[in-house]
Amino acid sequence: MASLLSRGLREEGYTVDVAGYGEDALLMAAAATYDAIVLDVMLPGLDGLETCRRLRKQEVWTPVLILSAHNAVDDRVAGLDAGADDYLTKPFSFSELLARLRALTRRAALERSFTIDVGHLRPARAARRV
Repeated sequence: MASLLSRGLREEGYTVDVAGYGEDALLMAAAATYDAIVLDVMLPGLDGLETCRRLRKQEVWTPVLILSAHNAVDDRVAGLDAGADDYLTKPFSFSELLARLRALTRRAALERSFTIDVGHLRPARAARRV
């Protein structure tokens, strides 16, 4: 599936890097700035949800779209609570994936990572911690 999505996104003009494992995705996200990250829940090694949790813990605020065959409400809630910005269930339309990526990338990166320092306190709104 990764090769099909990669090829389709490239044909649409996107630059695409593919990580075969959750651990690789963490390293890649730390080393480069991406407009969006698409994570499959069933990644080998660290699954997509744990990868997303770790990205957020590392304060990587790149918009994340989770892809999953798990379509129950509890599954979608778990994905969003793990830090994903969107959750798309399989099977899906490629045109819907593109529309969701366009919506995610319209949001300003500055808006997502904005923090205010107050003395020794630094609230991190997205991470819900100080």
